[in-house]
Amino acid sequence: MAGDDMVAFFDTTLRDGEQAAGVNLNPAEKLQIARQLAALRIDVIEAGFPAASPGDFDCVETIAREVAGPTICALARAREDDIRAAADSLQPAEKSRIHVFIATSPIHLKHKLRMTPGQVLAEVERAVPFARSLAREVEFSAEDASRSEPEFLIKVFRAAVAGGATVINIPDTVGYAMPGEFARFVRTIIDGAAAPDGVVYSVHCHNDLGLAVANSLAAVGAGVRQIEGTINGLGERGGNASLEEVAMGLRTRRDIYGVNVRMDTSKLVTTSRLVSRLTGVVVPPNKPIVGANAFAHEAGIHQHGVLANRETYEIMRAEDVGAEAAVLVLGKHSGRHAFKGHLESLGYRLTREQLDKAFMSFKRLCDAKKDVSDGDIEALVADEVLSVAPEHRYDLKRLEYETHPVGVLSLVTLEHGGKELSDSAIGNGPIDAACLAVRRIIGIKPELHTFTVTATSARTSAQGETHMGVGYKGIAASGRGVSTDVVEASVKAFINAVNNLYVVAAAKGVKINGD
Repeated sequence: MAGDDMVAFFDTTLRDGEQAAGVNLNPAEKLQIARQLAALRIDVIEAGFPAASPGDFDCVETIAREVAGPTICALARAREDDIRAAADSLQPAEKSRIHVFIATSPIHLKHKLRMTPGQVLAEVERAVPFARSLAREVEFSAEDASRSEPEFLIKVFRAAVAGGATVINIPDTVGYAMPGEFARFVRTIIDGAAAPDGVVYSVHCHNDLGLAVANSLAAVGAGVRQIEGTINGLGERGGNASLEEVAMGLRTRRDIYGVNVRMDTSKLVTTSRLVSRLTGVVVPPNKPIVGANAFAHEAGIHQHGVLANRETYEIMRAEDVGAEAAVLVLGKHSGRHAFKGHLESLGYRLTREQLDKAFMSFKRLCDAKKDVSDGDIEALVADEVLSVAPEHRYDLKRLEYETHPVGVLSLVTLEHGGKELSDSAIGNGPIDAACLAVRRIIGIKPELHTFTVTATSARTSAQGETHMGVGYKGIAASGRGVSTDVVEASVKAFINAVNNLYVVAAAKGVKINGD
């Protein structure tokens, strides 16, 4: 897969990244991200965990069928049912890989698996050959490898290679390792496992101590030739290694690492914005490589230096990561072809039906406001095209609110099953009152966990984009909304979060409100 001078990138945004708290991607959103990852020239896309739920199985199968170029990978525990589900979901893929894992650290063996080292070794000896009988490529991961005993880990990896594993992954599952220590550990494992030529060593580093990228780069220096991570470092707890940072670290300091990458780094900013928009996880402005301020200079000394020679304060060109895209101004007179082309430049590849819907919404937005920014367009596509799940239950039809001496009165009308349902409530503001009215209409009271409001551009005419996370009966879901009226955007986000609650509840077998 990767030569001695080539480092492959394994993206797990759609699997490990989606495990981040408050992130719920529907199938249409996952497919958009997968297509953009293919355009970015990611080597391997881990599309999901098929045995986890029918929904996960369907998403992996759809991506395997629809996305060409990268190897499509599915995760599986070292169990026959998991491995068979992974193989079945990958049937349509042009190139596929089954990713088998089991924990190897003493703490995991004792408290989670409740297995002896010998039992774990036996599981590997059974699971890997079975996976190899169903797939051309098999990756084996030793969960919590960085806290495992090296001697035992080497035995496990030798068994995996003997069973047909083509990729050996050494995860720092809880972000515990330090760069120098991890480099020595990785080198010890590679030397000890002594896999034949053609077997690729990989690492998957978490960011609990902020060292995922540093550990990944250290591993490359120790001989690893596949890096696993996510776009924007998305993931549970402190997140994963940010693939954009690792890629540009290797590219910028090729004098140290002496390796190449296939990734089209000019699409990094577009990919980052797409993932941020669809997950609702905001990228900090000072985020390396893809943050809004990554190539901004405000200090006078810096500005003077950059004007004289950009290399005084810039170690990368903004163009190399796609930070300076050509500006195309769209308006009410723009045609469908120009609109489609601009959407693709923003990372969105829509079906004909989705494009028609987006174009109609775009025209309505042009009538409502004079200046339409890229942020407006991206928010429109995310909110009105991709967020609408097949199980969509409630739609906002009307919203009115007015101030009274005792508070703000909001009147809300929702459409449900072809019928219109209305109610009103008084709250300490229009958003509070409207959400109370929605709760009365739907008959349940989801708790609000997160609530963010951002502008789609730096203009007074910008739309408000809101993202809400809600919880009910132990399940969580999120939704987004966009409108020139921030109150309406907030109510839309709350309703979309409620709609997604039903989707998540159905997948987990939880009944809501008697359904």
